[in-house]
Amino acid sequence: MSENRAESTPPHTVRGTTDGTTVVTLYGEIDLASAVPLESRLDALASEPHPDLVLDLRPVSFIDCAGLGVLCRTRKRVRARSGRLRLVADSGGFLRVLHIAGLGGVFEVHPHLPCPGPNGSAWHRDPVPGGPSTGPPSTSVGVVPGLPPST
Repeated sequence: MSENRAESTPPHTVRGTTDGTTVVTLYGEIDLASAVPLESRLDALASEPHPDLVLDLRPVSFIDCAGLGVLCRTRKRVRARSGRLRLVADSGGFLRVLHIAGLGGVFEVHPHLPCPGPNGSAWHRDPVPGGPSTGPPSTSVGVVPGLPPST
């Protein structure tokens, strides 16, 4: 039986680096079909010493366990190179998925991209809903169960 499923390559945009930070915006679905090419791209970005990656997940409409695996692998590779990985997500649904998967406190999550500041770039100070502040300007997510899904 053949399936007429189009090959899924995750659309993403690399916005370039600002003060050594590479911002990657991901779009659409991150699933089993799109995980491999995305993983290859993120591996390449995380291959430099001290990588500083920001993954903007706000335009992502769906993520499954393969997509979460890509995020975890990227985090592991970045940390092995003494780097930093930040996720940008404002969806209660995505935050709930992280919590259910046991990843609620694993990633540094922000609700917005960094905005220009006196030292190059600064994070908005408003916390992710349900996330305890670890001190300005970043926030680690401690997801509160029962957050309503975003529409």
